[in-house]
Amino acid sequence: MAVWAIGDLQGCYDVTQRLLEKIRFDPAVDRLWFCGDLVNRGGQSVETLRLVHSLRDVSNVVLGNHDLSLLAVAERSADEKRRVNPDLQGVLFADDAHELLTWLRTRPLVHADRQLGWMMVHAGLAPKWTTQLAEKHAREVEARLHGDNYRKLLKNMYGDGPEWSPRLGGIERERAIINIFTRMRYCSPRGRIAFDHKGAPGTQPPGLYPWFSVPGHAARDLKIVCGHWSTLGLFIGHGVHAIDTGAVWSGKLTALQLDGEHLNFVQVPGRDVPAPTPKQRPAKPKHPHPHGHRRHGDTRPNDQPRS
Repeated sequence: MAVWAIGDLQGCYDVTQRLLEKIRFDPAVDRLWFCGDLVNRGGQSVETLRLVHSLRDVSNVVLGNHDLSLLAVAERSADEKRRVNPDLQGVLFADDAHELLTWLRTRPLVHADRQLGWMMVHAGLAPKWTTQLAEKHAREVEARLHGDNYRKLLKNMYGDGPEWSPRLGGIERERAIINIFTRMRYCSPRGRIAFDHKGAPGTQPPGLYPWFSVPGHAARDLKIVCGHWSTLGLFIGHGVHAIDTGAVWSGKLTALQLDGEHLNFVQVPGRDVPAPTPKQRPAKPKHPHPHGHRRHGDTRPNDQPRS
């Protein structure tokens, strides 16, 4: 038996199949952990989603920002759905869209196996969060996503603020939790996320730190595996194992064995042709909304630039 964590698939079905073949994945005995962002940009999102869904009994999946964006778009009108890229339209207008999207919506934000000694998130944890706090806050949002009022959350989850505080409530609390789990890269020592900075460490302005190396961050009793940060590349340090190696950008797709005595990485080449460079976010207005979230009617997917 082997337990493998796999980085961001982003609609790269052929690449995913090659990686499963290379690790000799056997669903009778092996298990898979997928770090989120199953869809978008790779050109084969519906095929990828069907593949992971078919493996649901032998895998664990956490939600990424692109997965949540897909779920939000799925609740809009048919005309609005046709405005997204053809890759996502392939999911939205598929005959089995309802089954696939209902399953995706009920995936967690965090998966932890304390016996194995690992926790999986898509992006990161707030500096002051222990693994126990992370699970607690994830369950808050998951309860909403799995409940009857999930549409309200999907409609109102967009926005860069507010910054996390345990005193937050309602949708602002849920938005802050989602942003931490699915969009975090750099932050201040107090945990304020710097959404506009996505490059490799060393490119960020003074005063910002990778989320896992913020001075004085909480001690964590589990090793963490995550994706999301393709420009970081394969990274091991501070108890974190980051495995988004940019498969959709002609990088590599990475699998990390979680149950071995030593770290065992397996990689295959990513897409032959990189995904189109996404549009850059518009400059922020001089007088932003008081809470930092987008105005009503803004339909741009969450964290649209490259991730």
